[in-house]
Amino acid sequence: MKRFLIAVLALAGLWSVGQPAQAQNKVVLGISLASDTNPFYIAMRKGIEARAAELGWEARFVTANEQVNAQVNGVQDLVAQKVTGILISPIDEVATSAAYEAANKAKIPIISIARHSRSPFESLHVIMDEVQIGREIAAFVAKAAEGKGKVAVLAGPAGAATFKNLKQGFEEEIKKASGMPIVYSRDLALTREQGLNQAEDVLVAHPDIRAIYCGNDEIALGAAQAVAAAGKKGKVIITGLNGIPPAMKAVADGNIDLTVALNPMAWGKLGVDTMDSWLKGQKTAKDKAFLKHTLVDKGNVAALMPPPPPPKN
Repeated sequence: MKRFLIAVLALAGLWSVGQPAQAQNKVVLGISLASDTNPFYIAMRKGIEARAAELGWEARFVTANEQVNAQVNGVQDLVAQKVTGILISPIDEVATSAAYEAANKAKIPIISIARHSRSPFESLHVIMDEVQIGREIAAFVAKAAEGKGKVAVLAGPAGAATFKNLKQGFEEEIKKASGMPIVYSRDLALTREQGLNQAEDVLVAHPDIRAIYCGNDEIALGAAQAVAAAGKKGKVIITGLNGIPPAMKAVADGNIDLTVALNPMAWGKLGVDTMDSWLKGQKTAKDKAFLKHTLVDKGNVAALMPPPPPPKN
């Protein structure tokens, strides 16, 4: 009788409810991104969902929103659900270690995407070439400023290895321009509000600032507001990172000077494909999968901007 009941429930699609992921005989991918509201991660989520659907996988997201404890708890929940694999964009390279350890104990591969971890239990990471991108941004700034002028660095979160590496590359390269000292450097949250507030402080402390390096586009867009309000648009070089649509438009409009297009949707798809390869046994411990990037300035932004939506009838 029990077997008959289970068969009826299975046919009705009810038996899988509440069952562990692997009992459902399909790949279930757990995902913990650093933010639910940052446009970069919204686009990355779309890429993950699209590729997972193409593979016939189920995608289960947990919320973190830049809160380390929430991220660790969310990953532990995914482990308890016995998902097949986990993609994580760790908020802090050290403080999220418990999440990686939990996955490792359960023998669940955990692959970092966008940001990465110091945990020895990280299966691998899908990243951009962070130090090199920082160098390329600095080279752009030095050329645009003709090697002269004060520089401010609004780097991003202190605990995230990605932003440390970007900053490292930027600082290494900008030092080659002896006439461009870094006079202001801060770690900060990846928000437009923080970019605005910190840029206002920069402009008060150094009204002759020549360039502001920003860890992401949201910070850059906030900095652009401060620069415009101070009547210095076009006099201060502002750089961002990620290539989100508002930043691309800001480059086209001359409000910021540079962003780096990373295509987070493609990045999300690459993360899923990397997990697919890992699950098929095509893996090398501590390997890296690099995402291609493109510097976007006034000269090429028009060709790289997405086409406008078709008019509504």
